[in-house]
Amino acid sequence: MSLKTSALAVVVSLALATPVLSGCESTTSNSQTTNRSQLMLVSSEEIMAESAQAYDQVIAQAKAQNALNTNAAQTKRVKNIANKLIAKAPLFRADCANWDWEVNVINSDEVNAWCMAGGKIAVYSALLTELNLTDDELATVLGHEIAHALREHVREQQSTETLKQGAFQIASLFGVDNTTLQLGQVAANLGLTLPFSRSHETEADELGLELMYDAGYDPDAGVSLWTKMMQLGSGNEGLAALLSTHPADSSRIENLKALAQKLKEQPRR
Repeated sequence: MSLKTSALAVVVSLALATPVLSGCESTTSNSQTTNRSQLMLVSSEEIMAESAQAYDQVIAQAKAQNALNTNAAQTKRVKNIANKLIAKAPLFRADCANWDWEVNVINSDEVNAWCMAGGKIAVYSALLTELNLTDDELATVLGHEIAHALREHVREQQSTETLKQGAFQIASLFGVDNTTLQLGQVAANLGLTLPFSRSHETEADELGLELMYDAGYDPDAGVSLWTKMMQLGSGNEGLAALLSTHPADSSRIENLKALAQKLKEQPRR
């Protein structure tokens, strides 16, 4: 192995090991399933400020297109369910009681919903109409998205990217050539970025199901929701896009089924 390749190997190894060594914290507590330490190199304030700005732009665009909260009954339903979840969110993260939560429904053919850092929620109308969601299933979706915000997964992703890019900048200082750097990039993605993405989805499933259960909803809806998504995904472009970042498979459904059973054996908080 050449000196340059050895240098890159050391840098990649450090990139993979650093989350264990430094910059770690856990953003939630009191969860039965989710208390993993997280790599946080970017400040929470920075991410929340960026999210608030981005959310304002999305809302302004929706208003300009007359696509914001146009169906009063639909909007009331979404906000009522979201507010029940928001009321229980401090069980898992006390400081989120001080977040400036917002909930809006946007008319769109895209089957999607999301919650930005700081509690900025958007639900796209097609999610409701295409899947014909029950209240429990909608609570599952919202719980999942809120869980991403409670766990600050965007902040963690940006911290991981910061670490990875810093590692490759160091490698370039050792004179590692572009071809070798590209190979190292692939190795880092497989060893660092992709597992983070999968772990985030699992955490959001589990914490979100806990949250919706504590808010009074049926945790069995997690299974029925993802079953619906799998059944409709192949024939719906919008839903297929959602499934590409929220993969539904048999192992995910089995995990949700097991967690639902565990939750039902315990009292709600």
